[in-house]
Amino acid sequence: MEMTLAGLRVLREVAERGTFTAAADALGYTQSAVSRQVAALEQATGARLFDRYPGGVRLTGPGRALLRHAVVALDAVAAADRELSGAQAAERGRVRLGFFPMAGAVIVPRALAMLRQDHPHLQVTTREGTTPALVRALRSGTLDLALLTSRPPHRSPDTDAPPLSVEPLLETQLAVAVPAGSPFAERGSISVEELAAAPWIASPGTPDEPLLGIWPGLPGRPEVRHTARDWLTKLQLVAAGAGITTATPALLPAVPPGLRMVPVEGVAEEARLVSLVRLPGPPGAPVQALARALRQQAAELAA
Repeated sequence: MEMTLAGLRVLREVAERGTFTAAADALGYTQSAVSRQVAALEQATGARLFDRYPGGVRLTGPGRALLRHAVVALDAVAAADRELSGAQAAERGRVRLGFFPMAGAVIVPRALAMLRQDHPHLQVTTREGTTPALVRALRSGTLDLALLTSRPPHRSPDTDAPPLSVEPLLETQLAVAVPAGSPFAERGSISVEELAAAPWIASPGTPDEPLLGIWPGLPGRPEVRHTARDWLTKLQLVAAGAGITTATPALLPAVPPGLRMVPVEGVAEEARLVSLVRLPGPPGAPVQALARALRQQAAELAA
């Protein structure tokens, strides 16, 4: 049995999505069709390509090796199709960026605005996601760059080979966003004990990432009064007096009126590192141009 393009597409989609079900939804296949394609690939290669575990699948060593070649092959076929259809010129300046949610409030929009001035013909597509989802997209070749955030000790976002290229851009400290009219707003800091009794506004948790928006390691069971995925929605809820949430000073340019950022006392500082991540190897000119714009915006926020 030989490998097929359909099988390689299924391999890439499953590797990116993390489950057969999600890959089937993205491709418009049934789950059984995805399973058959994977089984056919495993028969053709004579190797197990995915390890199954509760909640999803993960590439094996042979699976990662095949994925690297599959990405090259599928990109080459896509490039040939564009050239034959006369769209090659329009696509030559294309770059795909993924980012964590808070980056979409300040860093990414400003970088794209700068890029439009310096490189008006460069086509950028973006995607917001969790760190695990964005790393899978990088590995599967559906993203060129990703802005990721991490907590100390700031390890590489995955342990697969070859190692990802990780470039630190900006370090900031986590703080608490409070309504301007609250008693906390006029003080220099908030204690952990006070935070434990406060109403919170958080993002709903996912299998990839825990509940976001609550101070890490808070004792007891915090009262989550509102949930919202979008960070600006959470900040607007804070400004309206609906509760408090965690945020970083990097968001200050996008903070709505009626809100203050206050540090937390009595605990170790919660540092957050924003990094630019991509696959190893020399980047193309479009990727370099976008990376420069992101570096400049990060430097301006750090200044």
